[in-house]
Amino acid sequence: MIFSAMQPEQALFDLKIVTPHGDMQTAERALSVQPDGGLELVAQADIVIVPGWHDLDAIPETALMDALHQAHQRGAYVVGLCYGAYALAYAGLLDGKRASTHWMAEQDFTQRFPNVQLDMNALYVDNDRLITSAGTGASLDCCLYIVRKFYGQKIANKVARMMVLPPHREGGQAQFIEQPVATSTQDARINQLLDYLRIHLNQPHSVDDLAQRAVMSRSTFTRHFSKATGMSLGEWLTNERLQRTRELLESTTLSVESISALVGFQTPTSLRKHFKRRNQVSPSEWRRTFGRE
Repeated sequence: MIFSAMQPEQALFDLKIVTPHGDMQTAERALSVQPDGGLELVAQADIVIVPGWHDLDAIPETALMDALHQAHQRGAYVVGLCYGAYALAYAGLLDGKRASTHWMAEQDFTQRFPNVQLDMNALYVDNDRLITSAGTGASLDCCLYIVRKFYGQKIANKVARMMVLPPHREGGQAQFIEQPVATSTQDARINQLLDYLRIHLNQPHSVDDLAQRAVMSRSTFTRHFSKATGMSLGEWLTNERLQRTRELLESTTLSVESISALVGFQTPTSLRKHFKRRNQVSPSEWRRTFGRE
């Protein structure tokens, strides 16, 4: 829709739909896609977009990978939207390059393609005419970026208004990643301590005090806590405090000052610094995006 958007002055792009053999494809829910042709069209394109990928285990046909390589070698932009980054990665185009894909595929993508520098916060990445994006919403951001790259900000803004989209979004994918918190571990004493800490997040906690509460030496406590949670005490407390901050921003109208006191950050400035570092947006931007009506 973005690339076929009509402007009064001109058609911005000549959009062609391609399938490897030029035949009709069946998509989800009985939808069918009638292509304009086969891979011969890729040889003429300035921009080649893989708009998704049907099966993360499926290696693209050799002819498709060759077509993507040849397009990039002659100067075309090659784009993988969301899981479409897999097609580019299978083809080896992303080796040694920065790239993005949907956050749900982070572990799988990293294991399959260790030579790719995966950026799991970016909404989209442009590295050497290889453009990849995160999920569906980020794919729209990415397409608007391409319009802006070829036609400038004014035209991109007009297309964004037609699509009822913001022309540019602040922050990155980090703000949309689910961040579950483990409710228990295999260590009963540490479990009891975690329950205590969650109830008393607003209070300061030292390793020595918590080791005494757990009836352990400092070194034993540190070892047990790290083994049980995979984090240091400081990291765990920051993670929990940020999780609670997000919940309060979404469900209440409390000020950042009030929230910082409730969750145990020493100052509102400290909360804002940690929040921005973790989520790539400020607490107020988070509330505007995810807060209740």
